[in-house]
Amino acid sequence: MPLHTESSPPRIASRSARLGLRATPEQETVLRRAAEVAHKSLTDFILDAACQAAEQTLLDQRLFMVSGSQYQALLDMLDRPPSDNPGLAALFSRQAPWASQ
Repeated sequence: MPLHTESSPPRIASRSARLGLRATPEQETVLRRAAEVAHKSLTDFILDAACQAAEQTLLDQRLFMVSGSQYQALLDMLDRPPSDNPGLAALFSRQAPWASQ
């Protein structure tokens, strides 16, 4: 979950979790230079970049980008009347395993 959005102010949270990582000297140099250019501490830079990548990874699991024609095809499928599905009907006719407890 993002710490802040454009519509909300940033939350100030205390940092109590400790993360450790190993990097090559070349990676450290690049990270330090980028942090300096961004006017951030190395920790802030790495955390910001890691959180952005993590949020994007999670969004990629929930958000699907499709073309207009693909979206319309989906809407058309959803608008169609349901077809007979004997297997699904049988499944729904059974009592849920957790309901018998």
